[in-house]
Order: sequence, then structure tokens, then C-alpha cells
Amino acid sequence: MLNFKYFKSDSSTFIIQSINGAVHKQGKGLSFWYNADKTSIAALPLNAQEAPFIFNLQTADFQSLRIQGQISFQVKYPEKTADVLNFNLAQDGKSYASEDPLKLSDRVVRSAQTVIQAKTQSTNLRDALLMGQPLVMLVSQQLSEHPALESLGIEILDVAISAITPSPETLKALEAQARESILKEADDAIYARRKFSVEQERTIKEAELETDLSVQAKQQQIEEARLENERTLLRDRAEIEQEELIAQVNLEAKRNELVALSVENQRTQSEADAYAIEAKMKAYSQLPVENLKAMALAKMNPEQLMAMAFESLAQNAGKIGEINFSPDLFGQLMKKGAK
Repeated sequence: MLNFKYFKSDSSTFIIQSINGAVHKQGKGLSFWYNADKTSIAALPLNAQEAPFIFNLQTADFQSLRIQGQISFQVKYPEKTADVLNFNLAQDGKSYASEDPLKLSDRVVRSAQTVIQAKTQSTNLRDALLMGQPLVMLVSQQLSEHPALESLGIEILDVAISAITPSPETLKALEAQARESILKEADDAIYARRKFSVEQERTIKEAELETDLSVQAKQQQIEEARLENERTLLRDRAEIEQEELIAQVNLEAKRNELVALSVENQRTQSEADAYAIEAKMKAYSQLPVENLKAMALAKMNPEQLMAMAFESLAQNAGKIGEINFSPDLFGQLMKKGAK
């Protein structure tokens, strides 16, 4: 009895139909009737697949390290894949006849593990904890050129490293060390800030001292200028006083000359007056007494003449008996005395 069935695939599955061991038809999204007794169908998914992984490895300094991530890949050459792995469907046409399709992700993960393990074993713990992005680039490059994956017809689409963590004990030790380092950096920052503050204060004080020195220098210049001005004024005043003293000396000298000249003139005048008096006295001595009296009386005022007359009367009072003076005479005398 013929066992005919109908098969239909989606557009993301590559189908290889073989009849009696020979490829009869292959391609994406095929649909056909087939004799289940003579036909084998291999269905290879062409869509992107994810292969997560977690590796527990050891670093170069013998520290445990866990690396977690995933790899995205795609069957690019399904003919190669079908030659290496068994993707044939079972008789029902829905499930696979072997477990090889499930091993495809394992092969990709093992290839990645080989690369990651080699890199981790040559790196110490501290560097390994920071090699996320370099490790992604390394795995992507080496898997794209990996011979086993090329023989499987697989193309690596993406590699992602989600976590790189040490053992809990190591993590606590690193956290403590990092904490101490952070605290030390904080202390260093505080010290640096204090040091900067001290330097700023020192700079400010130096600026203030420089300002004070500048002010003192200016004050000194002002004081020196003031002293110089006073010295100049004193020198000018001394010169003026010296000039005044010289002028006074010259004036006194002129006065001495004037006094000497005046004394000389007075002496000459006195000598002239003495000579004149001597000449007059000599002339008077040669004149008779009556003439001298007459000359003296001629120059006298009436009052003087009256006084001399009364003086003569008084001298010759013994010789005169009696003299009568009229009131008119005394009246005239009183009037002249009042004038």
C-alpha cells in the first residue's frame, strides 16, 4: 500500500527532499506530496538562533571566574549543515529523527568556550574582570574564522558578554579592597582639597604681604620725597637766611660807613661851629662892655627887657628909696603873660 503524505514548510526553513538517498528537491518554503516509505526530508531552520552560555573558568592567578553571555548564529549554508548533522524529520513529518539539531547550539558554545577559556587562563583576575568588550571582539573574530563552524555552514551574527564575576569570597575581598581604595581616594581628595585650600591661603597671604610691601615701599618713597622736599626747603631757607645775613652785614657796613661819615661830618661841623664861636668870642672880647650890652638888649623881647629891668631894680633896691608901680603896668604885664 502506498504511504503518500503532504508536506508544507514555512519560508524560514530550508528543505532537502531525498528519494532513495538522492536529493530530489531542495529550497526554502517547499510544499509537496511524498511517499513516506521512500522519501526523507531534512528541515534546517534559517532564522537566527540564540545560544546562551555560562562558563566557570580559572584565571592566570588561579582565581575562579564566571563568564555569562550568549551567541547569536544562523545556518548560512544548510547543505553543509545537513552533511554533518542529521536534520531529517521523523515519519510523522513534525519532529526530528535524532538529537543532532539540539547539538548545533552546543557545538557553537563549545567553540566559544575554547576561545574564552584560552583568553581567561592567560589573564589575571583584575584584568579579566575588565575584559568584557575586548573579549567580545576576540570571540567574534575567532568564531567567524573557526574551522569547525565553517564546516557546519554556520555564520556568527553577534556575541554578547553579560557578566564576568569572581567567586563570592573573591568578590567580597575585591569589594573590601575597592572600598578601601575609594576611602583612600576620598581621603586623598580631602587632603588635596585641604592642601589646595592651604596653598590658596598662602597665595592670598603672599599677595597681601606683597601688597603691604608695595604700600610700605610707596610710603617710604613718599616719606623720602617729603624729607627731600624738606631738605630742599631748609637748604633754600638757609640760602635765603645767608643772603639776608649777607645783606644785613652789607647794610651794617653801609651804616657803619654812614655813621663814620656822619661822625666825621659832625666833627667837621663842630670844629666849624667851634671856630665860629671862637671867632665870635674873640670878636666879642675885643668889643666894649657897653656895646655888648647894647647888642644883647637889641635882640631881646620887651618882656625880657622888663625882666632885666626888674632884676636891676632888685639888685639896686638898697640904693633906691621908693618906687611906685601903677596898676596899668601890672595889667599890661599880666596880659602879655597870658598870651
